[in-house]
Amino acid sequence: MPLQLEEKQALVAEVNAVAGEALSCVGADYRGLTAGDMDALRKQARTSNVYVKVVKNSLAKRALEGTEFECMNSTLAGPLVLAFSKEEPGAAARIFRDFAKENESLNVTTLAIHGRLLAASELDRVASLPTREEALARLAGTLLAPVGKFVRTLAEPNAKLTRTLAAVRDQKQAA
Repeated sequence: MPLQLEEKQALVAEVNAVAGEALSCVGADYRGLTAGDMDALRKQARTSNVYVKVVKNSLAKRALEGTEFECMNSTLAGPLVLAFSKEEPGAAARIFRDFAKENESLNVTTLAIHGRLLAASELDRVASLPTREEALARLAGTLLAPVGKFVRTLAEPNAKLTRTLAAVRDQKQAA
């Protein structure tokens, strides 16, 4: 049953609001997926705070107008499912990459991050972006490395003196 005008307007407004706040977007051709497969995809997306929606291309183009993802309009063709990452730029790409490994029918066709259109072949690169926690851990490690090296440098003369005294003690005990 086709959507009424009010339903179409509501759908466009909803997708536009999500796209306005999203960090990245992935579009994939879902031909060949069963309803159960789509339910599994949506369930994975919900756990990662990724918004997934099947939208007609004409409505998707209207919804993406005025957002960073307007660059995707030229690539919207065929039956597409759109996924918007809300918190981490690589979240939607990770979900689609992992899901496509199990389901050959899902074919990623378009990808955009922060208003920049990328080739679908860049999916693995975007999916390998660190999560927020991983990025913070790397930053903390980078910030703490010089301090740790400084502390080890300050402690080394005392440690060297201790090792020298222990060696002299062992030498006197052996003699």
